[in-house]
Amino acid sequence: MKKKYYMYVGMLGILLSLIWVILVRTQPYSDFQYYNELAKQIANGGVWGNTYTSVGYSILLGFVYKIFGGSLIVAKLFNIVLTVLNYFILYKVLNKVNINEKKRKIIYTIFVIFPNNIFYNSITGTEIIFTTVLLLITLIYFSDIKYKYIMLGILTAASAMIKPFFILFFFAVFILELVIKKRLLNALKHGILILVISMICLAPWIYRNTKVMGQLTFISNNSGIVLYINNNSQNHYGLWMDANNVENSIVKKKSYIKANETQKNKMLSTAAKKWIISHPKQFIVLGFKRILNTYFSCSDISYSLYGAGLSTNVQLILGILANDIKIIVFALAVISIIICSIKTIYNLIAKNSLKAYDIYGLILFYMFTSVYSVTEGQPRYSFPLIFIAIYFFCNALESAILFIKSNRGRKLAYKKSF
Repeated sequence: MKKKYYMYVGMLGILLSLIWVILVRTQPYSDFQYYNELAKQIANGGVWGNTYTSVGYSILLGFVYKIFGGSLIVAKLFNIVLTVLNYFILYKVLNKVNINEKKRKIIYTIFVIFPNNIFYNSITGTEIIFTTVLLLITLIYFSDIKYKYIMLGILTAASAMIKPFFILFFFAVFILELVIKKRLLNALKHGILILVISMICLAPWIYRNTKVMGQLTFISNNSGIVLYINNNSQNHYGLWMDANNVENSIVKKKSYIKANETQKNKMLSTAAKKWIISHPKQFIVLGFKRILNTYFSCSDISYSLYGAGLSTNVQLILGILANDIKIIVFALAVISIIICSIKTIYNLIAKNSLKAYDIYGLILFYMFTSVYSVTEGQPRYSFPLIFIAIYFFCNALESAILFIKSNRGRKLAYKKSF
C-alpha cells in the first residue's frame, strides 16, 4: 500500500509533464538552442563543440538523437524519462533518510508536482540531467555498497562535464565525512579518491580540448566570460549583460580578438579578479543580488513559454503560480537552513550527534550558493537544489507545527490551572 501511494503520485507527475509538453510547444533559444543544435551536430557525426562551454548534456542528447532522430519532441520525451528517473531515485534516497513516513510522502509529493519539475521538461537545458546525476550521487553516497567512492568519482566527472564547478564535490565529501565521522585520514582518503577517479575520467576530454587549443585546457572556456560580465562596475543587478557594455571592455581589444578560446578565458578571468579585489563592497552587494536572483525568482518559466504562442493572461497566471510556490518553498527552506547551520555548529562544539543527510544538504546548498554568488545568479541555477530545498522546507513546516502544538498545550495547561 505504501509503494502504491508513490506510484500514483509519480503517475500524476508523468501525466502533468506529458500534458505540458503536448500543449505548450516550447521552442529553444539562446543556450537551449545551442545545446540542441550541438546535439544534432554530434548525432550527425560532427564536432563535439569548440571548448567554449561544457557539452556533457549535448553529447548525451546527441546519442539519443542518433537512435531516435533529431526531433524536438524526442528531447522533450527524453526529459520526461529523466524526470521519472528522478522520482524513482528520490524515493530511494528518502528511504535512506531517518524520517517518518508522513514526512517522506510530503517531500516526495511536493517534488513531483513542483512547477519547475513539470515545465522544465519542455526545455533543452542541462538542469534535469544534472539533477539526475546529483540524485544518483546522493543515493550512492548514502548506500552501503562496494566501490562507492570510485562510483562517486565517475559520477562527479559526469556532473563536471555538465557543470564544471562540480569537480569540487570531492571537497564536499571531505568536509561531510570530517564533520560526521570525525576521522581526518578517512575523510582525506575518500575525498582524494573521488578527485583522482574524476580526473582520470575527465583526462580524455581535457586531452581533446588541449589538442584543439594547442595549450592546456580544462572542460570548458566560458568561466572567464561569466566571471567578467558579472563582476564589473556596469553590472548593477547581478544578471547577465553584454560584455561589450563593460567600461573599457577587454573584448574590444585587438589582443583579445586575436586570442584563442583558452587565452580569452584567462584574460577575462584575470580582468574580473582584478575588479573584485579593487571593488570588494560592490562585489559583495552583487553576490547577494545573484543569490536573490537564483533562489527567489521564477522568471525561468519564460524559457518554457518561449515560442509556444500562449496568451499573455495565461503566461501571467502560470508565472505568478510558479513564482509564488518557489518563493514560499525556498524562503522557508533558507530560514530552516540557517537555523540548522546554527544548530550544527552548536552540536559540533557540544560534541552531540549530527544528522548526516542534514549536513549533506547544508554542504550542497553552501557549495552551490558560493559558486553562484561569485559567478552568475539565474533562477534556473536553483533547479538541482529543489530536492534539498523541499527537504528543509518540510523541516520548517514540521518545526512550526510542533511549536503551535506545544503553545496550545501550554495555554490549555494554564487555563486548567485556574
